[in-house]
Amino acid sequence: MDYKKSQAASSTETRDLLDMADGIGNVYETLVILSKRSNQIQQDLKEELTSKLAEFASATDTLEEIFENREQIEISKFYERMPKPVAMAMEELAEDEIYHRTPEAEDEIK
Repeated sequence: MDYKKSQAASSTETRDLLDMADGIGNVYETLVILSKRSNQIQQDLKEELTSKLAEFASATDTLEEIFENREQIEISKFYERMPKPVAMAMEELAEDEIYHRTPEAEDEIK
């Protein structure tokens, strides 16, 4: 998924947990799903940012190079302005884009 095109809110919004849990049926299970998905999103973003910033790394940085690297600063600011991973996960849940399954339910079917 392209997280840069996410329509999630970048500011805090109050949400009704009961409305969010309608599709799943359990508030706590919904929160676990959201937390796991937001961790996945955060890891993906962290890996992407680290790989982009690794291009600017050098073994011998002088003080002038640290302050003059505008591209690195712009990349960092872009990622700071992005919506938080939890907001992205909530947006995905609202749009039914999160796939989840419960192993207990699968065992009962068999």
